[in-house]
Amino acid sequence: MDTQAEHSERDRSSEPHAGSEERSRSSRFRGAAASLRRWRRRLLVGGVAGVVAVLLFSAFVVQPFLIPSGSMEPTLRVGDRVLVNKLAYRFGSGPERGDVVVFDGTGSFVREDLDANPVGELVRGAAASLGLAEPPDTDFVKRVVGVGGDRVVCCDARDRLQVNGAPVDETYLHPGDTASRAPFDIVVPQGTLWMLGDHRSRSSDSRDHLGSPGGGMVPVERVIGRVDWLGWPPARIGGLEGTGAFDGVRAPGRAHG
Repeated sequence: MDTQAEHSERDRSSEPHAGSEERSRSSRFRGAAASLRRWRRRLLVGGVAGVVAVLLFSAFVVQPFLIPSGSMEPTLRVGDRVLVNKLAYRFGSGPERGDVVVFDGTGSFVREDLDANPVGELVRGAAASLGLAEPPDTDFVKRVVGVGGDRVVCCDARDRLQVNGAPVDETYLHPGDTASRAPFDIVVPQGTLWMLGDHRSRSSDSRDHLGSPGGGMVPVERVIGRVDWLGWPPARIGGLEGTGAFDGVRAPGRAHG
């Protein structure tokens, strides 16, 4: 009887200890769960803040841009991701002949779509701003060939462009292409640009809109920025090579010696 009493006492004395261990394990579990929830919230907040920072940077400083077509080959290839400098023309300077720029072609290259879904356009625009999707159908990348006041003529006896009477040797053209198969003689209105692709036989550019309202001229304020760098693929990362093709072109109205 004494032995049984001793066992009963030990069993009763062990019950509070077992309960304490259960409470301790439960407390540790709740603490770990709370830490996990805090970590997830911080991760979510950090992720959202990171995306917002990238979108703001893309909106005002440098925007990635996915090249969707071969109209600028060999300078830019399909699938290239370029970095567009949005500050290039913010401090008084404007686009110059030879610059490769991204611009909004609404009203010049494409008609304004009044039936567009604003939510869908916003989502697509955000993805394009991160370089994760093709740019909107209204965004184009071309080379500036004429600025306000320029007279651009094609072609001379050697199939070259002439800008303000000066011949332009366009070494950046796609091999086998000429300056243009369709002749033109235009004067660029002030505040606008005449845009051509480097792959002339594959580029839909200002030439194709001569008969449209605006005559294919792109307003300077529609320029999004200048393509200054290649960000992808790795073998092509670096600054975009400039051109001296227009170095001999004088300002409109000045004679050539």
